[in-house]
Amino acid sequence: MSKVFLAHLVAALSILCAHAAWSATPTRSAMKTILVLGDSLSDGFQLKRSEAYPALIANKLRDAGLNLQVTNASATGGTTHLNRKIDIFILELGINDAFRGVPVGQIQNNLQQIIDRVKARNPDVRVVIAGMQLPNYGADDYVSAFGKMFGELATKNGVALVPYLLDGVAGDPSLNLLDGIHPNAAGQKILAENVWRVLEPIARETAVDPSSHVR
Repeated sequence: MSKVFLAHLVAALSILCAHAAWSATPTRSAMKTILVLGDSLSDGFQLKRSEAYPALIANKLRDAGLNLQVTNASATGGTTHLNRKIDIFILELGINDAFRGVPVGQIQNNLQQIIDRVKARNPDVRVVIAGMQLPNYGADDYVSAFGKMFGELATKNGVALVPYLLDGVAGDPSLNLLDGIHPNAAGQKILAENVWRVLEPIARETAVDPSSHVR
C-alpha cells in the first residue's frame, strides 16, 4: 500500500471510528449526510473550497430542496469530529497511486477496504464511486486495467458509478490549471454536473426515505 493511499485509509478509518458513536448518541438534526472522501481533485486544489465540486453539489441539493448535508473530507481527512452516520458516501481515490505505478490490483484492494469499512459502520449507506482514467486510455495493459477497475468495483459492490469524473474536462486547457491536471473553477462546475447526474436520484431517494437502502 502506498504512503499516499495509506494516509487516506487512515483518515477514512478515523472518520468511521468517529461515526461509531452515532448509534449511542442521537444527533440533534434529522439532516442526512453525504461524505466525500477524495484527493486534490475533490479538495479543489488551489481553489476556494466553495469552488470545488462537493460544495457545488451542496448548492444543487439546496436548490432542489433536498435535506442533505455535504461534508468534504478530501485531502486533509480532518473530519474526525463528526457525530452522525454517513447516508451517502462518495469515494474518489486511486489516481495518485496510478501515477506512481502502484499495481492496479493493489489499488483496487485498497479501495475495497475503504468501502468495506464504510459499509461495516453504516450498513444502509449508499455508495458512489467516482471513476478515473489515465491519459491515453487503452494504450497499454496497465492504463486499460486502471480504467476498468472502477466499474469492476461498482459491479462487485452493487453501488453507483460516475464513469469518468473528469469527463469533458481532462485535456482542455481552458478548464484546467496551468499544471494541466487539476480543474479550475470552470472545470469543477463540470465535475459537479458529472457527479450530480448519478447522485441526484440517490439523493432524492435518501432524502425522503426514513432509512437508506443497502446497496
